[in-house]
Amino acid sequence: MSNPQTNPLSYNAYVTQIGVMAVVATQSVGGVVQGVDPPFTAIIPQMLNYAELRIQRDLDLLPSQQTGTFTLTPSNPILEIDVDDFVAIETMQVTSGTAKIPLLPVTKEYLQNVYNDTAFTGMPKFFAMYGGDSPGGNLYNYILFGPTPNAAYPVTVKGTKRLPSLYKFAVVGDADTQYTFISTYLPDLLMLASMIYISMFQRNFGAAANDPEMGFTYESQYQALLKSAFVEEARKKFQASSWSSASPAVAASPGR
Repeated sequence: MSNPQTNPLSYNAYVTQIGVMAVVATQSVGGVVQGVDPPFTAIIPQMLNYAELRIQRDLDLLPSQQTGTFTLTPSNPILEIDVDDFVAIETMQVTSGTAKIPLLPVTKEYLQNVYNDTAFTGMPKFFAMYGGDSPGGNLYNYILFGPTPNAAYPVTVKGTKRLPSLYKFAVVGDADTQYTFISTYLPDLLMLASMIYISMFQRNFGAAANDPEMGFTYESQYQALLKSAFVEEARKKFQASSWSSASPAVAASPGR
């Protein structure tokens, strides 16, 4: 990060803060902070998964939007894209000469009915999400095009990707010096989402718990912070009031 105007959390700072909030003892082992209690150390990777994935799903963060370029295969209406390349595909453009031509998303049923003969080829105009590979969709997502491409057209794909996890830096040297977008610009949400998870570890999540309100209190605080963060992300993408970058007005109601 160049010069963040926040108090960012490194991996070591994150684990230390969680230890303080959850009243769990921590220690530094070989330059990496971990719990004195082995079960606490064991849940840290999934605690970060819970917090980071939840934040990304709730906010649709602007930095998660990425582009990639792929090449279509002539006479083959299906493009394979690695499942790690995109979570959700938003737009596609075919390059023909110097022109980038947007493709229209449709249903796969439409393409199967209108362009069911692969002998009919041309520059694709439509695309549809077709499904995953077998078994389990663990390798590729399939995208169906219509008409079947008649040349090796380059395709520019824009969509969302998973941001790197803070746990990637749980190694000597990086644990004190490296940060992620979430741990730098949304450390408050990261901490509260993590505390919701740690409440389950401490069994403080129900009527029989020592502090049955603990998990629900952190959840309510997370939801309060999420509202303002959601507005901020909408402003970044010009999806705020009247499709602008303006904050919601208390008195004025600007036209679109």
